[in-house]
Amino acid sequence: MGELSEDEAKALAGSLRRLLQVAAEAVEPRGASPLIAKVREHLRCELSEVLSVATRFEVWEHVNLQRGVDAYLAAHTPDAEWFGLGDGRQRGHDDIMGMLLSARHTPHSGIGAADYATAAVGPEDSVEVVQLGLAPTAAPDGTPVLVGIRGPNDFGPPACRLEVLAADRAAARAVGAEVERLMREHDAFRRQVLAFGVSEHRGNELVTFLPRPALDADDVVLPDGVLDTIEEHVVGIAEHSARLLAAGQHLKRGLLLHGPPGTGKTHTVRYLMSRLRDCTVILLTGPAMRFIGHAAALARRLQPSMVVVEDVDLVAMDRGHAPGAANPLLFTLLDAMDGVGADADVTFVLTTNRADELERALADRPGRIDLAVEVPRPDAEGRRRLLRLYSRGVDLRADLDPVVEATEGVTASFVKELLRRAVLNAVRDDGAGGTPVVGDELADVARAMLDERASLTNVLLGGRPGPERPHRGPVVRAVPPPVGPGLHPG
Repeated sequence: MGELSEDEAKALAGSLRRLLQVAAEAVEPRGASPLIAKVREHLRCELSEVLSVATRFEVWEHVNLQRGVDAYLAAHTPDAEWFGLGDGRQRGHDDIMGMLLSARHTPHSGIGAADYATAAVGPEDSVEVVQLGLAPTAAPDGTPVLVGIRGPNDFGPPACRLEVLAADRAAARAVGAEVERLMREHDAFRRQVLAFGVSEHRGNELVTFLPRPALDADDVVLPDGVLDTIEEHVVGIAEHSARLLAAGQHLKRGLLLHGPPGTGKTHTVRYLMSRLRDCTVILLTGPAMRFIGHAAALARRLQPSMVVVEDVDLVAMDRGHAPGAANPLLFTLLDAMDGVGADADVTFVLTTNRADELERALADRPGRIDLAVEVPRPDAEGRRRLLRLYSRGVDLRADLDPVVEATEGVTASFVKELLRRAVLNAVRDDGAGGTPVVGDELADVARAMLDERASLTNVLLGGRPGPERPHRGPVVRAVPPPVGPGLHPG
């Protein structure tokens, strides 16, 4: 006998499946399972005739799946009540349809309560979501259907599923499509600040909600004109997106903030988050950079949006330094940046302490990096402004000139820690409470922090830089040479 063709094999498999279903119906104790009776009664057919249309979503989409289903039920069957599968067997392995098929042979398989879990919808807010349950409703054409949610579990893959059960496949598909549309309409991630991470349980991906910073321009100390240039590039395009599109101009843009550690790159990013309050922000740092593809997909979906990749040099070091040893995440990053359409209102913001070691491909194509801005160590006036900024809430009586002179070459992080230590000393010396008073001892604290005995702390906080080490081998710059105070052309 020759081998079956693919079509013949499929036909044989389908016939065998129908044969097994008919046989199971023949031996099934009819009416013995209240759960199966409820399914039959609502769908108006035998279980062997029920079709399941399932859609898999990433694990972090559970709350959005719940929102989409809730919106569908509210529109079609406001009085629908969730119910669960009373028999706990096979819960960790089967989908809902498989659990129902198993329940046919369990006479005592009853109707249980739906299982619930908790999911975040904001930095401090959470809601209940169905972990395992079914809800009776109808398709847009009136066909009876059951909508089921299967959340992530200890045994299955890290995902959640929408299962729509009906006797008519077209009706089930129509319900699934409408639920997905409503998921996007009621997306819990929109206008939020999100961060990807990894749970300690089986390495599952997570999305965490973070509070949005509240910063004013006065809270950002940069050389004159630098913040204005950044705002014009990021915020200005967002504010005039409709007119730019009408004029045939692209919206996607890339910003690179580079400079020594502690100079204020992350602080500047936090200001942009505060400035763009209607913008969805997605943060990636450290191990979470491997989710850049997911982040770009979310950014496209939730635009206007901003994707922030901190310390991008960890994955985008120039291949000239070590030929053949490129980090595969670099290509994922480049593909993600290219995959977002030019007309998408998406900003990629990258930060690095080592701009001279960045992969040139980041800047070689328009729409990846359009503007590179250096965030330098503050000059004398910048340090004076930082001292005033970080002394809010403090009775600062110090002569600032010696402090400014003593802190030449330090970073914003150093100045912030200087004020913290001075306030701590003031609190220790004055046990009466009230507003801490900081006087001329501030300069002494600064000199102590810069002492050679604290050299490691000095470096970590961005103190005076030591002598530069010579580069070993050629360096390919990811951005053109500077043409202004801290700025590079787009």
